[in-house]
Amino acid sequence: MRPEILNPLFADMESLDGVGPKLRKPLAKLGLTRLRDVLYHLPDRFVQRHVAATLDDATVGEQIIIALTPTEHKASGGRGPYRVMAQDEAGNICALTYFGRASYTAKKQLPVGEKRWVAGRLDQYGQMLQLVHPDHVASESSDVMGKRMEPVYPLAEGLTQPRMGGLVAQARADLPELPEWIEPGVKQKHGWPDWNEAVLRAHKAEDAAARDRLAYDELLANSLALMLVRADNRQRRGQMLQGDGHLRDKLQLPFALTGAQQRSIDEIAGDLAQASPMLRLLQGDVGSGKTVVALEALLIAVEAGAQGAMLAPTEILARQHFETLRKMAKPTGVEIALLTGRDKGRQRESILMGLVDGSIDIVVGTHAIFQDAVQYRNLALVVIDEQHRFGVGQRLMLTKKGRVTPHCLATTATPIPRTLTLAEYGEMDVSRLDELPPGRQAIDTRVISTERFADVVAGLERHFATGQQAYWVCPMVHENENADLAAAEERYKGLKARLGDDVVLVHGQMKGDEKDAAMARFSAGEAKLLVATTVIEVGVDVPNATLMVIEQAERFGLAQLHQLRGRVGRGSEKSVCLLMRGEQVSETGRQRLALMRETQDGFRLAEEDLRLRGGGELLGTRQSGDSPFNVADLEQIQRLLPVAHDDARLLVERDGGLDSDRGTAARLLLYLFERDWGVQLLRGG
Repeated sequence: MRPEILNPLFADMESLDGVGPKLRKPLAKLGLTRLRDVLYHLPDRFVQRHVAATLDDATVGEQIIIALTPTEHKASGGRGPYRVMAQDEAGNICALTYFGRASYTAKKQLPVGEKRWVAGRLDQYGQMLQLVHPDHVASESSDVMGKRMEPVYPLAEGLTQPRMGGLVAQARADLPELPEWIEPGVKQKHGWPDWNEAVLRAHKAEDAAARDRLAYDELLANSLALMLVRADNRQRRGQMLQGDGHLRDKLQLPFALTGAQQRSIDEIAGDLAQASPMLRLLQGDVGSGKTVVALEALLIAVEAGAQGAMLAPTEILARQHFETLRKMAKPTGVEIALLTGRDKGRQRESILMGLVDGSIDIVVGTHAIFQDAVQYRNLALVVIDEQHRFGVGQRLMLTKKGRVTPHCLATTATPIPRTLTLAEYGEMDVSRLDELPPGRQAIDTRVISTERFADVVAGLERHFATGQQAYWVCPMVHENENADLAAAEERYKGLKARLGDDVVLVHGQMKGDEKDAAMARFSAGEAKLLVATTVIEVGVDVPNATLMVIEQAERFGLAQLHQLRGRVGRGSEKSVCLLMRGEQVSETGRQRLALMRETQDGFRLAEEDLRLRGGGELLGTRQSGDSPFNVADLEQIQRLLPVAHDDARLLVERDGGLDSDRGTAARLLLYLFERDWGVQLLRGG
């Protein structure tokens, strides 16, 4: 149960004046559904305004506050602007310029002959000074003087700065007094304010100490929760799993294991043989052979008389892992089943029975595998693929399915710089697959201009004539999923008109069975081209697809480009990746594309990505919500995370954990940042 003192902060946005169904939508787009979300929706920057006595005291391009008296209203015909001519105390003339429907406001706000205080940016149009769409117009100077320093918030369509500022002011009006959870020495050393004061100050002005304090709270909550998971895990009783090798010896892999794979398997086997449950992260670059390592781990569990489960984030991936594991494990005779949310009726019943009676050794599926109705005879190992798509809370649900806590192996194909591994996976031991299996050829990566679109399509036709397949990834349209979709559907129609029925489309909003049908056609070689949004980023494996076209590649982060490129180069044929760039590419975009041509080492690309774009991509492309952090930015994570990590350790090991005074405050912190799964673990927590 959330502590009562925090309940006001978790009140719904509709408890604020002026928030109804219409505003809910844009607010929800920004992730603002409760008061605490608004408090942590910090300004991007601040506008600083200069109070000018006359226009002579102001500079063009400057943000000013000035007293002006309207002298004349001028409407231009058609679509031209509406201008209110006004003069300052010295008689200098200036135009207040409005476009579109804003002219109605101007007529009301600016009566001729009455002095008004105006705030906005001073510009010049020809010889005339003007303020276009002033930010504020008031009849009393006191109403504008408070706007000398004004926050600028990230917005969504349907929201304005004044509206957002008003909501923040309402949310801040009645902050609870919360006890201090930061170690006093740390707080004093950095000169950080108390929590309430930090919230107020961070919204009022550029205040590094206030922002650092709020970012630190988030990092501390995360570190503490992960540490509690780890401590709890060490105390739990697991099942010691020691395989005798009789199943693994039967595997007939088409290639020898790399040194990195063998090392990782040995580390995992060592963990499985212990009494406390394994918590290990397997980081593998694209195509480094994570699935083989996962299969070896699952077979150890089966050799020891137990069951294993593999959890995938999407149905496409679950089906693919199922096919891959079944093919590889065929010589062992191990029984592998697939369970997704779409399995119904008898088929589902027979899988559930097989899990209960133990006739199914390994189950692969989506989150359907840890629903209440699913019971296991003896689940001892859980493999979670693409760990960053699942919260720790979901993982804990799955680990309750065993007689004792099952071992957990999480995998990710997103190479994470060492700096950030602590932030994302502080509670786990890490194994890294940093070698590619023998026989994987380098992918020929080329950058070409969008102007050569016709050449690319002609190249596709030649490519298909050789019997090979291709992917076409559509551009990412920032902040707008519907535009992404429209771009993909448009491109699909155009390519289909040119190339015929050999083209299929896959995107995130298609119905599951439509998506599967399209993927199945492509996997079986019946369709030659798969047009997709970034849903194909992870795991799709079609060895005959040897060409990847990525449109407007400069819009993607390095980690994402690397993931997408990794969909080709999976067979024996030479593969090509074409990065099509738009006409205007930023300097960062150029560096990114150059790096893609230069290297295929995902770990190096991850470090470079971090340097180039401040980690938004790594922390999982901010907009996709994979990042564990909303308040702390990358620079703060790198600077403050080690401090937070040590502070959390002090609390757990020296200061009596969550039962001490500081621990009681820290419990509030965990609930405030919704890391309360850290509390749930503590008996009676």
